[in-house]
Amino acid sequence: MRGDNELKRLLVLSRLIDALNERVGRLVYWLVLAAVLVSAGNAVFRYLFNLSSNAWLEIQWYLFSAVFLLCAGYTLLHNGHIRIDVVAGRLSKRAQTWIDIFGCVFFLLPMALVIMWLAWPVFMDAYTHHEVSGDAGGLVRWPVKLLMPVGFFLLALQAVSELIKRIAFLLGLIPEPVEKHDVPAKLAIARSDAEAK
Repeated sequence: MRGDNELKRLLVLSRLIDALNERVGRLVYWLVLAAVLVSAGNAVFRYLFNLSSNAWLEIQWYLFSAVFLLCAGYTLLHNGHIRIDVVAGRLSKRAQTWIDIFGCVFFLLPMALVIMWLAWPVFMDAYTHHEVSGDAGGLVRWPVKLLMPVGFFLLALQAVSELIKRIAFLLGLIPEPVEKHDVPAKLAIARSDAEAK
């Protein structure tokens, strides 16, 4: 009984992590639009007016980096990362869940934590030394270098959330994990809570 209460508390934590990555993902959607507008503006000014700016070119890759790194956790939440399901796709949901747990514990979480750990000093060095791009008119570098530890932190958080949900599924506390392109996992958890009441 105590173990079930602990897991229910962990499911609450999982929902909070899911909500955080959902919100970050939806905010970062706007960075895609900004990247498209900046890229189009750069092309128009370069070809029509023969004007170019290293700062605006760098903003393009800053925005791309932000989308790629900050949405890694959001993509994991929605099961959107590429999988090779040649073998696992033929296994039962329980076996697939055990594979997910194994992959999360031994590959995803260690990789995310190591990259986050190694990226932090790189950001701090750029911040303390006021690193600026070597290109004329370039931008300061610490904001883009901060994206790496933050992005991998969000990914590690989401990995913890997914691990909690997989264990809860194996214990019969929530329905089976959500498949790619289905309703987000948090809706399935909310539905199971409503049914339990």
